[in-house]
Amino acid sequence: MRPGGQPNMQQLLKQAQKMQEQMLAMQEELANTEVTGTAGGGLVTATVTGGGELRALAIDPKVVDPEDVETLADLVIAAVRDASHNAQQLASEKMGPLTGGLNALGGGLGLPGM
Repeated sequence: MRPGGQPNMQQLLKQAQKMQEQMLAMQEELANTEVTGTAGGGLVTATVTGGGELRALAIDPKVVDPEDVETLADLVIAAVRDASHNAQQLASEKMGPLTGGLNALGGGLGLPGM
């Protein structure tokens, strides 16, 4: 802070730019990180990226019943939801320290998206 309690705008802008660069790097890292979710005690496993892209789906043959396709569909949905939830949790853990710092820079700087 400068005399009179006014923040140094140039310093704030430098901090905001550095934080933006860190956030972009973290988003790229998350997009390349794979997270799994399961359903049915591990009978169905879904793998998604930290960005939420479905990368793989593994189904144990024991759960495949031609007479009960609905249960299999429910397990697939549950596994994908679990993986997506895990990806969101990972993103919150990774991005939390960065986004928490925005408040320290003058209440988010009042910039869109911050």
